[in-house]
Amino acid sequence: MATPRVRSARPTFLQSDRVLARAAQPLVRFLDVEAAGGILLVAAAIAALVWANSPWQGSYESFWSTTVRVEVGSYLFEEDLVHVVNDFLMAIFFFVVGMEIKRELVVGELR
Repeated sequence: MATPRVRSARPTFLQSDRVLARAAQPLVRFLDVEAAGGILLVAAAIAALVWANSPWQGSYESFWSTTVRVEVGSYLFEEDLVHVVNDFLMAIFFFVVGMEIKRELVVGELR
């Protein structure tokens, strides 16, 4: 269940009448829906399947073989994008899933 937004006394940027705020409001309303993440995930999976099986398959493969390089001082991290997603982002994903399951076991409906 989505957490309701807390309204402050001072209007936020998205509550203002600025052009960019008005343009962003449909996106904010969409992201407030709990199924939005699932919809985006399915859309991205379909787009990836179409791209990987299209005549532009070479660009899809070169995208995933793009090197990601992060250098901080003497520390250097350099990997292909596919390894960054598989090793780092998937670990974060499963950590978040585990935290959500724990929350449901402690205070939620799985209690």
